[in-house]
Amino acid sequence: MATHLDLEEQEQLEQVKHFWKQYGNLVTWTLILVLGSFAAWQGWNWWQRDQAIKASALYDQLDLAARAGDADKVQRAFDDIRERHPRTVYAQQAGLLAAKVLQQKNKADAAAVALRWVADNADDEYRAIARLRLAALLLEQKKYDEAMKSLDGGLPKEFDGLAADRRGDILFAQGKPAEAQAEYEKAYKALAPTLDYRRLVEAKLTRLGAAPAPETAASAAAAAQ
Repeated sequence: MATHLDLEEQEQLEQVKHFWKQYGNLVTWTLILVLGSFAAWQGWNWWQRDQAIKASALYDQLDLAARAGDADKVQRAFDDIRERHPRTVYAQQAGLLAAKVLQQKNKADAAAVALRWVADNADDEYRAIARLRLAALLLEQKKYDEAMKSLDGGLPKEFDGLAADRRGDILFAQGKPAEAQAEYEKAYKALAPTLDYRRLVEAKLTRLGAAPAPETAASAAAAAQ
């Protein structure tokens, strides 16, 4: 009986040796790749959490400086978060907040730099907001061509109405009322009737002598959908 078991064990051992000789390298490299991928994934998650925590601390500094109206500290905090943690959402939000404060403190060029950085590096929503604000800032500076260019292509569809309204403002400032009216009409149609901003566009059309016709309840509901 013992001899029979010994023979079975030897046969199984030979099978294992044969298998390992044939597939050992493949198994080893597969394990290395699986464990390496897991370690890399764990490391990436840790790095992202670490970046977010550090970026959050810098954003808090920027927010405090913004509340105090200290443009220099706002600029330094934004520069830090942009250089150290550019891929975080905090950096994108910081760019928008920094631009707002810098513009309020008559640092329009610095505000434009912050907005351009967000427009070039942020996610779609923040990028669209940055481009709209940049267009408004350039409009104030009477840089009409640059303002219009900042709105060219690539904006998410939900921003169509706001972009058309901004184009209308630029064209009106250039003394092109007919073209401005066309853009305002696009904006009016694109914006939901429930939005207060739509009333502002309506006022602009009224100023141009092109007040929209009153909407029925059915047409307003259809437009909102």
